[in-house]
Amino acid sequence: MAIGPDELCELLPVEGIRIGAANAQIKRPEGDDIIVFELSPDCEVAAVFTRNQFCAAPVIVAREHLQKGMMPGHVRYLIVNTGNANAGTGDEGLATAYQMCETLSDRREMVMPFSTGVIGERLAIEKIMDAAPEALASMAPDNWARAARGILTTDTRPKGSSRQVQLGEETITITGISKGSGMICPNMATMLAYVACDGRVSPEALQLLLSESSAKTFNRITVDGDTSTNDACVLIATGVRGEEPLHPDHADWEAFAEAVEAVMTELAQAIVLDGEGATKFITVQVDDAATPGEALEVAYTVAHSPLVKTAFFAADPNWGRILAAVGRARFDASHGNGSLDLRAVRIDLNEVCIVSNGGRDAAYTEAAGQAVMAEEFITITIRLGRGSCSDRVWTTDLSYDYVKINAEYRS
Repeated sequence: MAIGPDELCELLPVEGIRIGAANAQIKRPEGDDIIVFELSPDCEVAAVFTRNQFCAAPVIVAREHLQKGMMPGHVRYLIVNTGNANAGTGDEGLATAYQMCETLSDRREMVMPFSTGVIGERLAIEKIMDAAPEALASMAPDNWARAARGILTTDTRPKGSSRQVQLGEETITITGISKGSGMICPNMATMLAYVACDGRVSPEALQLLLSESSAKTFNRITVDGDTSTNDACVLIATGVRGEEPLHPDHADWEAFAEAVEAVMTELAQAIVLDGEGATKFITVQVDDAATPGEALEVAYTVAHSPLVKTAFFAADPNWGRILAAVGRARFDASHGNGSLDLRAVRIDLNEVCIVSNGGRDAAYTEAAGQAVMAEEFITITIRLGRGSCSDRVWTTDLSYDYVKINAEYRS
């Protein structure tokens, strides 16, 4: 059962960016599987990448090329392929990632490459080289939806978001796309995400905005607890709108930052909604923690529990699994020696209290729990009674289809 919207919203062009696509037959015999972004000379580019130490060759090269220079126009192209991650491929994989860049420019450092798909297999670079001219010939500013479809792997639907924000006399457009539905527990961002705006933003502010926004959005989702080798998120500012660069002390910064974060939130939630085999969208909200890290630790412990996730798939109000997951989380030792006052803990499923005063809430009934578990959108609210810190994670249930999709991934 699919949850969430199947239709892609209207994705607004961002002046200063053109996008092309082609079929290189890496992933499929039909449909796009390579995407090229062409950036105007005034673009600023920021990025965050996976922290998986077995990071893919394109991650190594993209990070290197981004760091070679931070002047506007230094990065002029992004190239993305699906169907093959070019990860676990050693020196040959690195050479292939550099060749991907060279298909677009004699100055390969002006290109950032990205790949997604099967790990450990050789990427057929000759197919990308043959298809690149077609991708370049198809360049258009309104190809965001085409790109959103072209970067998919096991996803069942494209993911995109657009919005506009009025800053003084300027209307700033922000558009983004993402892909991902499995191997989702990012340690910086999601599988792949590309967000762009036509505002003028200082390079330091752009990187700061991306780091802060991805921490609150892409870094707060999990489908299965697996961090990919290829995760990357790119934020681009084309500099077309605005006379002076936006920065944290600018009067319009807060409104701009909120709009960017809103786009990233929609993209992150879309990944959870499209989680492999997902039938539930689950928010794990932790309040009254001693520290921010403690709140996140408890949220992820619950979100990653296979027993909790399978109970949600079965719509079984087996609330003891949630209680057990909370109890095995690591609590901050500087507060109460890390011990949990069980009578201070309260756990709710949507509006139904299931745990209070150290055990099942006196007013809880199995029928009330069953009614909540049958819903598609469920919030687990955990109040620890240890402090004033909060955090939350978005996750899914764990279904038969998740196992089937991943068991047959290379079939």
